[in-house]
Amino acid sequence: MSGPPAPAADQVTSRTWIAIAAAVLGVFMAVLDTQITNASLPEILGSLSASMEEGSWMSTTYLAAEVVAIPLTGVFLRVFGPRTFILGNTVLFLVFSTLCGMAWNLESMIVFRTLQGFFGGALIPTAMTLIIVSLPPGRRPMALAWLMLASTLAPTLGPTVGGILTEFYSWPWIFYINWLPGVLMLAGIAIGLDAQPKKFELLLKMDWLGIAGMIVGLGALIVFLEEGNRKDWFDSEFIRTTSFVAFAGILLWIGSQLLRPDPFVNVWLFGRRNFWVSSGVGAVAGLGLYGSTFVLPLFLAHIAGYNSRQIGETIMWMGLPQIIMTPVAAVLAKKIDNRVICSAGLLLFSVSCFMNAYMTADTGYDQLIASQIFRALGQPLILITLSNMAIHQIELANLSSASSLYNMTRVLGGAVGTALLSTAITMREHLHSEYLVEAVSLFSSATRERIAAITTMHMNNNGDIALATHQTMATLNGVVQREAFVMAYSDSFFLLGSMLLASVGLVWLADRIVAPGAKGKGNR
Repeated sequence: MSGPPAPAADQVTSRTWIAIAAAVLGVFMAVLDTQITNASLPEILGSLSASMEEGSWMSTTYLAAEVVAIPLTGVFLRVFGPRTFILGNTVLFLVFSTLCGMAWNLESMIVFRTLQGFFGGALIPTAMTLIIVSLPPGRRPMALAWLMLASTLAPTLGPTVGGILTEFYSWPWIFYINWLPGVLMLAGIAIGLDAQPKKFELLLKMDWLGIAGMIVGLGALIVFLEEGNRKDWFDSEFIRTTSFVAFAGILLWIGSQLLRPDPFVNVWLFGRRNFWVSSGVGAVAGLGLYGSTFVLPLFLAHIAGYNSRQIGETIMWMGLPQIIMTPVAAVLAKKIDNRVICSAGLLLFSVSCFMNAYMTADTGYDQLIASQIFRALGQPLILITLSNMAIHQIELANLSSASSLYNMTRVLGGAVGTALLSTAITMREHLHSEYLVEAVSLFSSATRERIAAITTMHMNNNGDIALATHQTMATLNGVVQREAFVMAYSDSFFLLGSMLLASVGLVWLADRIVAPGAKGKGNR
């Protein structure tokens, strides 16, 4: 892929910056749509006459299509050229976004969300590749910093934007709103990139068997991860079949890429130490990012009883610190060993998770501000330095593959994290419920006093002893279940913090890297 040529040294034309800004905006738009339906699911499903379990396929199919599209991006860029590909891809993304808002039943919504996810997924690695090939080394860190900010800020804002639009307008507007950034993106790409010759002959040389294996394998893997906990994992025939299809498809894809002299995506890059380290830590960072934005809104809605607007106001604390920290992280990456910066970011992120590991039923907005700020300060430090590691000493011919594979592993890490955490919450809630039920003993004077007080309260309200007794037991059961879920949510944050902390050791297997553009410092 080739973008607008940089004139000389660190001089970059305004057209190039316009194109890059448009590409980063596209990433924000695509990642935002991964989470934007979460806060509006009740309204969407009510309009489509679908259950919550059926509605889960809206997110599952979007994510599956997004992951499948990422490795294919390099192929499309070579065949169509950056300008034509990005413009056509964006138009199709906007068309299917509009059709999502016009969906007339669940089946049509799932089809449109799948196609929306496919064309949105292609925007993610395209922006990173455009930055790498269009900018001189000294200008890349800041551009990559804003790209990573778009990637981390969008999941945070998704539920908030969706909730606000649904509350003040209606749920179709969470899809129609894409036209605002979409039109700006189209204008930026049209202005900033020159048209290039098409290379349709490359399609005849493509490894279509490997591509088919990748599409089936990665798609099945996402379905396996997203639906596994809802269907009790391997107790479900559907999940067993899906796992086999995922394994077979991915094996076919990887095997095909390893054996062909001209693979459509170079999986041999995972044999390079810096690349597999950055991809591995990136997967853990994706797990932490998507996992925390999955668990915290769930806790606030389920335990604190927050609506979508209140949830948005709480998690918005992750926004401003990231905007401030992003340029700081880019400057630091030019002066300090990136392993040090990444480790500091992972420590901040893990500390924020450990702070959330001690939540109670009374935890709310005020108690969550500090942990949100720690998390927001850590994320830019992690993702900016990991992107530097991922492209370190990667040849120009392999940049598209590096961008695609790095972004794919990060998104897959998020999918694995969501599946892992949803399973952990279910299992730990059952375990804590058993312990709490055993602890609530009628032989305990404190328990008897509590039951008597609740029964008296219900008696004063309705005057019926039988009904009051029934309500008392229901109240106690509700308290036990609530506390069990609080402890399960806390345990999930402890798990996240432990994994992020453990990944610090992995970072130090990479080379010492200082981002290009640093004066007086080199890489070795």
